[in-house]
Amino acid sequence: MKLSEKILYRLTYALLRGMSLIPLRLLYAFSNFVSMLLHSVIRYRRRVVEANLSSSFPEKSREEISSIARGFYRFLTDYAFETVKLLDMSEADMRRRLRVENPEAVDAAVAQGRSVTLLLGHYCNWEWVSSLPLRFAPDTTCAQVYHHLHSHVMDRIFMKIRTRFGANNIEMADIMRSLIGWKKEGRPSVTGFIADQAPWLDVHLFVDFLNHDTGVYTGPERIARFLDSEVLFCHMSRPRRGEYALRFVNITSQPKKEETFSITRRYFELLEANIREAPQYWLWSHRRWKRSRADFMEYWGNQAESRLSRL
Repeated sequence: MKLSEKILYRLTYALLRGMSLIPLRLLYAFSNFVSMLLHSVIRYRRRVVEANLSSSFPEKSREEISSIARGFYRFLTDYAFETVKLLDMSEADMRRRLRVENPEAVDAAVAQGRSVTLLLGHYCNWEWVSSLPLRFAPDTTCAQVYHHLHSHVMDRIFMKIRTRFGANNIEMADIMRSLIGWKKEGRPSVTGFIADQAPWLDVHLFVDFLNHDTGVYTGPERIARFLDSEVLFCHMSRPRRGEYALRFVNITSQPKKEETFSITRRYFELLEANIREAPQYWLWSHRRWKRSRADFMEYWGNQAESRLSRL
């Protein structure tokens, strides 16, 4: 980091650290105000949010779409303040606020010397999932795939947040090197992948997801097959403000024996079902469907069909 970035980092971190000391109930009061500004005054990405919701739920009325949109903005600002709160939250408070219903699903696999692939989406507060090492057997090697942020300042702050409870942050380009290294050492690993982003056109599969023909990442499936790992979906819910519940749902215990793409397809089926339970908790402000199958076919030309036939 440059000197100017180091100074900005210290100032930004001090501000966020100070905010994290504020009780969560007061942060939520401020969140109410900020969400109103984003939704009704600034109208932050409102066209994108409402267009995504309308195309994903064509059966819903305009009033229902508007209600989900307002709920999304309330959640978005809650997510931001909850993430800042991670800088101060104690382990005991974290355990209480993120309830893991069946950690034994992971512990049993690790005890057998098997690695675990966790698949989740940008649903509920995915930053709080970085605290999962607190729920597993001691010395369990936990990791999450990490993408560098454009801002060096915010990148360093999020690195601190995401590793605070013992998880390893590993860039996508380095994840296989780390997993292979742990495997050679005889250390089973638990690795989380958020795989619902909008990928570039370098994809191998389209699925029906939220009423859209959607290009998706298949990297987590390839990695799970390589490791022959237990594959679990992280089902999330928000019983009340400031509390989340996570339940592991088995996708497969034998990934090498599954049909090609079946793991990825099942993941998106589970994620969509999870989103439909409470749509306001998914990240509707990103342009998830900005690249279509037609774009894919045009870009790859004669190679398009062969790409869609292999993992």
